Amino acid sequence: MTFVPHRVAVLAVDAVVGLDLGTPAQVLGAARTPDGDPLYAVDACTAGGRPVRSTAGFQVLPDHGLELVAAADTVVVPGVHGGGPMTDGTVDPAVAAALRAAHARGARVMSICTGAFVLAAAGLLDGRRATTHWAYAGLFRRLHPGIELDPEVLFIDSGDVLTSAGVAAGIDLCLHVVRTDHGSDVANRAARRCVVPPWRDGGQAQYIERPVPRDPAHGTAATREWARQRLHEPVALRDLAAHARMSVRTFTRHFRSETGLSPAQWLLQQRTDHARLLLETTDLSVEQVARRSGFGTATALRQRLHGRVGVSPSAYRRAFRARA
Repeated sequence: MTFVPHRVAVLAVDAVVGLDLGTPAQVLGAARTPDGDPLYAVDACTAGGRPVRSTAGFQVLPDHGLELVAAADTVVVPGVHGGGPMTDGTVDPAVAAALRAAHARGARVMSICTGAFVLAAAGLLDGRRATTHWAYAGLFRRLHPGIELDPEVLFIDSGDVLTSAGVAAGIDLCLHVVRTDHGSDVANRAARRCVVPPWRDGGQAQYIERPVPRDPAHGTAATREWARQRLHEPVALRDLAAHARMSVRTFTRHFRSETGLSPAQWLLQQRTDHARLLLETTDLSVEQVARRSGFGTATALRQRLHGRVGVSPSAYRRAFRARA
């Protein structure tokens, strides 16, 4: 039986951001089967197959027109810095129609960074929660006041429509898609191939107001790594602060500025991700997974996982095994 990779169309419009344009091919292209076959076939296209300007001083000459969108399983819209989507909230009618048609037939539609402006102009974000680069949040709200914008997260997955924050968050989103489609093991291997972390802590909040401290000795990175090694143990806020040699108040302030999350939120996120990995890659019972990930009981894990991904631990494991 011939293996058929998932078809991805990267739809570029004028003033496309160069890095965003290349991200899907680089990250999704790194996802492979155990035999080394690519799991995704990624190609670029534009309206009419015409060249478009990039923001990096070069033009993009694609191999395909919008017919690629019509045949794709996933459509990705990279960021833009200019043109109708950023000035008056409009987009080429042909592009809008192609995106709406793809979504209507069941294709997954994604945006990277300010590509959310294109999805919004096409009407695909109406009534949805979305994100984009934090620096353009004000403009987005002015152009699209009816869309619930959350500029503090790295990406938002609404199932059939996904949006991500600025620039490198496109990498996070693509790895999330690989993880959703094929599990954490495949996503982790793709991340290693791209020499990037499999996931990043927190959200955009850590970049909006204060940068990460330049001196690691005065930050919380070492303590976060210490906590990751002890997810199966009860770790209190005072334990984290003591490890960092800070007062609880000082530690909490530094932690939030670096990760965009409170220590409690971060720990819950880490435990949930670890539980998902154990469910995907081991035959441990749900009770054992709950203990090893720090939830203590299967009931606590079940409640958390259902709130995070909408399914029980057993259903999550069955879904992953079916994908595998």
